[in-house]
Amino acid sequence: MPADATPSIVVLAAVIERGDRLLVTRRLKDTHLSGYWEFPGGKCQPDETHEQCLARELREELGIDAEIGAEILATAHTYADRTVVLHFRWCTLAENPTPLLGQEMRWVTRAELRSLQLPEADRALIDLLTGVSPPVP
Repeated sequence: MPADATPSIVVLAAVIERGDRLLVTRRLKDTHLSGYWEFPGGKCQPDETHEQCLARELREELGIDAEIGAEILATAHTYADRTVVLHFRWCTLAENPTPLLGQEMRWVTRAELRSLQLPEADRALIDLLTGVSPPVP
């Protein structure tokens, strides 16, 4: 990696929908983008598949087992200190999630997503979920 390149981090995020609401959690204090809302998930370890990563993260963060479904979108975003390669996957829960790390958790409508402070890396997913077409370059 060139000296001026930012490290690349692979992140998996769960898009969990119940009825007309999506599950979001708030990033903890003293974390990258603390206070921002996000879809639950986290960093993929080098020895994990995407499915293993997301299943592990959901157990650690929300105490749940989930059926990991199809990828909705893969996107990358470069922040000042890192490049995040995000893979959003549909997930189905058999039980109710419980925030185990002290994080806030909410079920929101697709329209409400636009009023939340979400990471810039989530913009393409939010546009997709809310039916907004991206601008033509």
